[in-house]
Amino acid sequence: MPSLLSKLRATAAPLRILVFALILLAVWLPIALPLRWLIRDENLAGIITLVILYVQFLVLVRLWGRRVHRQHQVFRSYGLDFSRQNGLLVVRGVGIGLGSVGVLLLVQTICGWIQWQLPTFQLVQIILEGLLVALAIGFAEELLFRGWMLDELQRDYTPIVVLWANAILFAALHLRLWTFPALVCLGIALVWAKRSHSQVRLGKRYDLLGLPIGIHAGLVWGNYIVEVGKLIQYSGRVPEWITGIGRNPVAGVVGFVLLGGLAWGMWQSAIAHRSSSQL
Repeated sequence: MPSLLSKLRATAAPLRILVFALILLAVWLPIALPLRWLIRDENLAGIITLVILYVQFLVLVRLWGRRVHRQHQVFRSYGLDFSRQNGLLVVRGVGIGLGSVGVLLLVQTICGWIQWQLPTFQLVQIILEGLLVALAIGFAEELLFRGWMLDELQRDYTPIVVLWANAILFAALHLRLWTFPALVCLGIALVWAKRSHSQVRLGKRYDLLGLPIGIHAGLVWGNYIVEVGKLIQYSGRVPEWITGIGRNPVAGVVGFVLLGGLAWGMWQSAIAHRSSSQL
């Protein structure tokens, strides 16, 4: 295995990504399939197998970085630096993501497209529970897409190709046709978010992962509170494709416009950062 992995360094990024995915599935499926059969509660089985998958991903990523690219600080190279700066970026990103959901709801409220409901007595629990779920999803997906996958693409392609390839793969792997355009916008926003902040360690510059983790978590958190807390009801004044097909805000025109605006804002932030870093 070590000799095979070392030979992958000279191969193209799509092949490296495919081999990585196949190795991960090869070690996960023999565990996941029996657990799916043994555990009758589908929800519990899904959570357990997903946790196992991600633990195996973390182990494989570490091995991959050392054997394929000869990197001993692989997580740092992905922008996952457990520093005060990165932590503050996570907090800032959560605020941006949560604020974006707030803007979306405000627009739809003003237009009369949604009606607010009285919160349930479990709202505080939902808020805290949602924060934990959102941070876990933000960390997991951003380390995968804006961490490992972005790093693989950056080794072979120009920044603009990397931007679009990463965003399209991010949207496509969510396997939802109606959310594809909005998720492409979100993917673009998160790549620019990562490029908007960096730090230098031992003479090498690393783009930080804190802001995209926070933005992703903030968006998930805001939507979780509203959906699980049953805080809104759609008035039906406009078609679903405007407000969101299947009550999914990113599957509608309003969500697409919002995420497009977020992408533009992160692009401007990245341009400003690059300009200041060159002074």
